[in-house]
Amino acid sequence: MVIEKQPSCDDEFEPELLPVEIALQRIASQIVPLSDGSDIEFLPLRQSLNRIVAIPVKSPIDVPAYTNSAMDGYAINSANLPESGEVTLSVIGTAWAGRPVKSEISHGQAVRIMTGGMMPHGTDTVVIQEHVQANLSGNDVASIVIDNSTSAGRNVRQAGEDIKSGEVIIEPGEQITPAHVGLIASLGIDTVAVFRRLKVAFFSTGDELRALEQHAGETLGPGELFDSNRHTLFAMLTRLGVELNDLGVVPDTADATRAALTKAAATSDVVISSGGVSAGQADFVSQTLAELGEVTFWKLAMRPGRPLACGKIGNAHFFGLPGNPVAVMVTFYEFVQPAIKRLMGCRNIEPLRFQVQSAVAIRKVPGRIEYQRGIVSTDSDGKQVVNTTGKQGAGRLTSMCMANCLIVLPVDSDGVKPGDMVEIQPFHGLV
Repeated sequence: MVIEKQPSCDDEFEPELLPVEIALQRIASQIVPLSDGSDIEFLPLRQSLNRIVAIPVKSPIDVPAYTNSAMDGYAINSANLPESGEVTLSVIGTAWAGRPVKSEISHGQAVRIMTGGMMPHGTDTVVIQEHVQANLSGNDVASIVIDNSTSAGRNVRQAGEDIKSGEVIIEPGEQITPAHVGLIASLGIDTVAVFRRLKVAFFSTGDELRALEQHAGETLGPGELFDSNRHTLFAMLTRLGVELNDLGVVPDTADATRAALTKAAATSDVVISSGGVSAGQADFVSQTLAELGEVTFWKLAMRPGRPLACGKIGNAHFFGLPGNPVAVMVTFYEFVQPAIKRLMGCRNIEPLRFQVQSAVAIRKVPGRIEYQRGIVSTDSDGKQVVNTTGKQGAGRLTSMCMANCLIVLPVDSDGVKPGDMVEIQPFHGLV
């Protein structure tokens, strides 16, 4: 008898597996970013960090607000610069930052000026203090000698040079960083319009799982496991700044799965599950999704993460992640996180990738894109290289803890030799 084998995760190539790039396109086509007025809230500046700007931030003032010195030195009129040789100018005062000299400067005069000090009337150039000869009268500078080494207009910041009044400084879709907070504060703005937080519900499936919050410290029974995926999802989602609804561990029954999905979809923008999306008799997520909503896809040509269900239940976007811990993280970062960012109204959602040299041989068979865990470092020659973390099993969460990047091997790759260039996706900015 010849066994008629069905497609499985063990196969390198399955014709019905959806290519990753097409899956990403389908997700993007489904996502309509927040844009309605009801999705906008106005927050005090300090509470806006990491939120997504909803309404353009415009400057109410010029920056700099006044023409000022970029260096410590002496403010002069460029008409006093000699064509050759040297000239002596009398110093009639000092312009400190916040304490300007109010009198207008006449020909043959100069004002000592500090960085940020307002340029006195009648001056347009600053000669830095290192380029003058200062003649003292007691403790004060009475006059300076300058030459023609300084050009007209040097070392001066013009009013409005950086930002003009009315100019948009932050576009909608930008995520507010510490630099943005400082910039907004410098303009005298204390309130920012941002999009509301998304509501995300998540749960794990599996009769073998024991919730840590209920069973911590207990001895597990035969075949039982502590649920780690829900805690990993909690951590990854927390970094996105969404409102979380943890639905716990859902039993492996059609009724329990249906109840969890129905409850989650009714109150959430996004629903995420882990486990139950394969083709086993106890895997109810995909079939329940098909009953309650629409399935965009559920099997991808990738490793780890072949069983990944995507679709909608009512207005809620749904992602059914695999059960293996590494596959949960990889599929979240490659598919779910970009989708959530797009839905949040964020413009910059593409992960950073670049090429480095592989320090080791990497095994791979053509047929699927692979995301192997890697450690990028600098070798003795100062060149960036990447190593794998070793065994790449989808259940080895330690490999994600050891790694600082993903090594992205394309579908048609048949392996990597030491010295080959490979594409990596660093965890910095991702996780």
